[in-house]
Amino acid sequence: MTVLVTGGAGYIGSHTARWLRRSGREVVVLDNLELGHGEAVGDAPLVVGDIADHALVERVVARHGIDSCIHFAAYKNAGESMVRPDKYFGNNTAGSHALVDALQRAGVHRIVFSSTCAVYGTPEVSPVAETAPLRPESPYGESKLMVERILDWYDRLHGVRSVCLRYFNAAGASPDGDLGEDWRFSLNLVPVAIKATLGRREPLDVFGTDYPTVDGTAIRDYIHVDDLAAAHLAALEWLERGGESRAVNLGTGIGSTVREVLHAIERVAGRPVPHRDTERRPGDPVQVYADNRLARELLGWTPRYDLQGIVETAWNWHAAHLDGFAG
Repeated sequence: MTVLVTGGAGYIGSHTARWLRRSGREVVVLDNLELGHGEAVGDAPLVVGDIADHALVERVVARHGIDSCIHFAAYKNAGESMVRPDKYFGNNTAGSHALVDALQRAGVHRIVFSSTCAVYGTPEVSPVAETAPLRPESPYGESKLMVERILDWYDRLHGVRSVCLRYFNAAGASPDGDLGEDWRFSLNLVPVAIKATLGRREPLDVFGTDYPTVDGTAIRDYIHVDDLAAAHLAALEWLERGGESRAVNLGTGIGSTVREVLHAIERVAGRPVPHRDTERRPGDPVQVYADNRLARELLGWTPRYDLQGIVETAWNWHAAHLDGFAG
């Protein structure tokens, strides 16, 4: 069985490609390397190209005997998407539609899709279940939801079954130190806070300290990248067993405040995280964390890492790669 991993040279994609290889599967990576790194792919075949290139996708499927796809390739900066919606709808939505159509025409009918909890927007309650209203608040979240809907129609009309994995805040790095996040391209709390602690940027802004939480800062759900990789393999196995198309949350089910994340980093670093308290950002919800019962029941998946484990692996990676992936 050969799996096409689009965006497999990126952060989560490269971790997942390695999990697939270790499970005994053949892997082919398709990535344009705009935000990915060829060295992250390891010894898997790498095809440099665009997911919207119909002919290329069909050639790759035929040449390598592809029978399933895990699709990561996308832009993921919600703030940027508010300024450049064309970029997000063009690549994330239209590009994904072209990919799905090419895969279907080439006979590939199993797809695991990298979606996001941003499809929920600001949830009414937490933990957030898959049945919560879908109300994205950015073109990024909307672009992902549109792909979920495209996949639903390709299932109904063409029998292309899919699992859409809505994950929360990906963080951490591989425990062996071989793979991690390139903080040059990330605005996420964990890498940004570590970057500030290592003196590679200005102090971190803590947006909002007057929320109705234990310490006044907002609550989010942080999930280790290796736990995400394991979930993608479990989702693929679900489809291989004949499982129906589903959307599934991926999170720990535990919310952590911003200050709890900073304290976890300080325990590893042995020094304070440089930061300054500032006003809330418009639209930031008080708390967002996952109801992950469906992932546990449907996929047999359980996250292994807690917040401290996430931070420790991230710190070890970033401390050894001060200039990003190439550093």
